[in-house]
Amino acid sequence: MSIFASILSKLGFGTAQAAPASAPAAPQASAATVPTAAPPAVPAAISVVDVVGQLEALAAKNPEKLNWRVSIVDLMKLLGLDSSFGARKQLATELGCPADKMSDSAQMNMWLHQTVLQKLAANGGNVPEELLH
Repeated sequence: MSIFASILSKLGFGTAQAAPASAPAAPQASAATVPTAAPPAVPAAISVVDVVGQLEALAAKNPEKLNWRVSIVDLMKLLGLDSSFGARKQLATELGCPADKMSDSAQMNMWLHQTVLQKLAANGGNVPEELLH
């Protein structure tokens, strides 16, 4: 699983859409029975994930003072993910960080934090506008 997929999973993205239950095996149809059509599938609504609410709740329970609003390291720690330089570099590569930012860890971290929040919003996360810039 990619690191970004782990972030999505930790925040509950995709959990609202349950897999459809499999239908039981149909009994053998005789010539006299007419199979009935299954009801049409109703598309599942995309649920909005309250990213800020979840992160604030996690921060309230965490004994460390983690500033996830500005730090990718703190955001990853808060989600229980590896926040080492190697993990952040892997995440930056996964998300397409420009090469000039990859060579400077501070620049990479700032790009990574902003990009992760933008991608969370793009995937249905409720992220305030001020955190996206």
